[in-house]
Amino acid sequence: MDSHVVYTALNVPTVITSPSVKCLQWSPDGQACLASKSAIYVMTPDHGINFDAESILKASPDANREDRPLVGWFRTMIQFDKTEVCRWPDYSQEFGAGSLGSIDITVWSMVFSPSNVTPDAGCVMATLSTNMDLTLWTAGKNALKGEWIKNFDVTPFLIENFIKDESKTRTENTLTAQIICIAWSPQADFGLKPTPTTLNASVLVGGNRAGSLVFMRYNRDSTLEVLQVLNVSDKWITHVAFSRWELVEEHTCMALVAYGTSDGVVDIVKVKQRVQRAEGTGFAFNIVTTIEPGNSSIGETRRAGLTALEWVDIPERKPVLVYCKPGTVHLWSAPPETTPRWSGDLTIPLKTQKHSVGSSCFHPVTGLQYIARRDKLIISLLDGSFHVVHDLSTSPNITAVAEEDSESDALTLTSKQLSSTVRSVFSRVEQETITFSDVNRMSGMVSYEDAGVLGWVHEAVRPADFSYKHDAKHNSMLIVAQIWNDLDDEVFIQQLSDTLLNAKAAVGIGPLQILRFTFFHLREKALLNRLHHQLLEVLGKASEDYSASIVTPTWGQGPLSPGVRAEVRSSLASHLFGWDNLLSLRMRLSLADFAWKLSEKNTERQEECGRTAHSLLTTISHRNLRTIIRHLVAVSDKFALDDIPFVRRMVVQSLLEGSPPDLSSEGQSLSEVVSKMFEAEAQSSDYQNLNEVCPACQVEVRLDNITNATCTNGHTWSRCSVTTFILSTPRVRTCIGCTRKAFLPPSSISGHSVEDRISFMPPGARGWFVEDLLEAVHRCLFCGNSFVSVL
Repeated sequence: MDSHVVYTALNVPTVITSPSVKCLQWSPDGQACLASKSAIYVMTPDHGINFDAESILKASPDANREDRPLVGWFRTMIQFDKTEVCRWPDYSQEFGAGSLGSIDITVWSMVFSPSNVTPDAGCVMATLSTNMDLTLWTAGKNALKGEWIKNFDVTPFLIENFIKDESKTRTENTLTAQIICIAWSPQADFGLKPTPTTLNASVLVGGNRAGSLVFMRYNRDSTLEVLQVLNVSDKWITHVAFSRWELVEEHTCMALVAYGTSDGVVDIVKVKQRVQRAEGTGFAFNIVTTIEPGNSSIGETRRAGLTALEWVDIPERKPVLVYCKPGTVHLWSAPPETTPRWSGDLTIPLKTQKHSVGSSCFHPVTGLQYIARRDKLIISLLDGSFHVVHDLSTSPNITAVAEEDSESDALTLTSKQLSSTVRSVFSRVEQETITFSDVNRMSGMVSYEDAGVLGWVHEAVRPADFSYKHDAKHNSMLIVAQIWNDLDDEVFIQQLSDTLLNAKAAVGIGPLQILRFTFFHLREKALLNRLHHQLLEVLGKASEDYSASIVTPTWGQGPLSPGVRAEVRSSLASHLFGWDNLLSLRMRLSLADFAWKLSEKNTERQEECGRTAHSLLTTISHRNLRTIIRHLVAVSDKFALDDIPFVRRMVVQSLLEGSPPDLSSEGQSLSEVVSKMFEAEAQSSDYQNLNEVCPACQVEVRLDNITNATCTNGHTWSRCSVTTFILSTPRVRTCIGCTRKAFLPPSSISGHSVEDRISFMPPGARGWFVEDLLEAVHRCLFCGNSFVSVL
């Protein structure tokens, strides 16, 4: 039983859930989200986060052994207001436009945008109710345990947009606005270096009752635009799924959108996007989107309703479309370009795994996970059974020889073994004695990491008990457990190396999501002790200095305009967060800090981790500084006197001991440019003085440390990790990874004039460049994690 360790068994106070492959899913920011009847639970695992440990929830039936630490969770929720719903009879009295879901409104589905599409670099959650109300939500000041805010009501927007179409009847326009399924594409990578991080190339698609697909894009200013409405059927569109983007031409990406209709027909459409630089000399881009039906000829003719529709990404081949109907799994793949792999349509029948009175292969699918290391597709059904499709990339089948092997072989990973193991975990975590009459009703299943740890939500029910006592006490439980074990030292180091090497800033996935596998396993001290030196060797690998090739736009002569400032912010954000190399460095620093904390009882190892972390920190600091200095040079003709204190601080940092000679030379050149511009002011003592005043006792504080400031009376202050000015205001944001602090961006302080929004800043930090730099820094400059704030 030791191989089936339960890391989390957490009760979720929910009445009921809507079982589907979207009921439980990971957000791009690394948060597990569960859709219940009237709320969505947003839960973040605690590993890799250094913030408010007292609010972490932990629960498990197993003893908390030191070598198998439990997973704690930060938890928050989105509560739905059932009174704010669309009244469809106000728009059409036709029977076909009625909504039975308005009788008891529940959460139907949810999907997530890529990360880094909101001003604070978060993701957007789109939720769909049984009344066909589509709404967008974003995290507030604290994504870990704070409030989520309704960002946009999509349904009223669509009604207003479509109702004006006089070429269609009012009922047709109403049906077009009635979205019943949704999917959000990943972020497209157009091959630009650096990635323009303020450019959102993801697409939200909704299938409606009118038989059409509505393609929409969410903009960074919290607005939504309809890209195109494509009519594809005369039936309801009940399922929709977006594939990954593929670079088909220079700066052009293509993805496939699969959709399923109410009569079980499945087909695809093609979406192409091309990015082009906007007119001018700045850092602005436009996206041209074209959508056209695809000639897929998906040939499955069984007219049964779909229970799942998902794309599966397989390395080194085209993605595979998986769609499920009661009792069967169907696979489709486009013909391969070169490699002789299978293509076309395949139908695989499921077999009932008899573990309870409610077992049946005809239950709806609640989880689809592809395990690349084993080339297997794992499918979970509502009855708690698991089904394994073997050799998905080469010759998919569900009747491999291994299915008939003895259960004693833990490496076979068969349908029977997985179902039995999950059933045994169910028996262990439930408080009551489990019998054949108890069904482990599984609402959703995800892979926690692809080496054998799964997460799912189940509820113990007794469908044959007609006393209804069980139905009166719903209790769902979130489980994270090790079902099989593919992990060894070589696999761990190889996966870590691949993760750091293949990190892509353009993909739009947060560091916590990328590093979840590594953080999760590094908590086991036995593993950390064995691989300590190999880990530091991987983290300490030298990387190419991309910053030497940074070329900033030229904004020309003339006054400072809002358009120029917007382009400066966009360029800063892209160069500070759009390089793959820098993302890898930041993740390495996070891991080095994490290993340092776990090595607190071993002084020698802690010192080694500290040296690695210090080296990475220095490298990241120099590359950030070079980026800022080159932007300062590019806009130097637009400086005012208020900008000079910050410019001189950057120059001083470039001249500190240990700075690369070429960086010091660039800083010196910037100093000479500014000195000539403000030649008269350069002679004054105020211009020369870089010191600040202690907020507590008004004693001068020297700039001899860019992390902390201490006056002669012993008062110690943190410095802003972005500007290096003293933080003497509660209007700050804190990194959840390394706890570094920075001033809030002025735009986050609403309801005030521009002067009021920057009044909390030190006098030397009130120039326009500092303001735009704070707006551009949407994540921690050092570890790449997101910020939280209290104001």
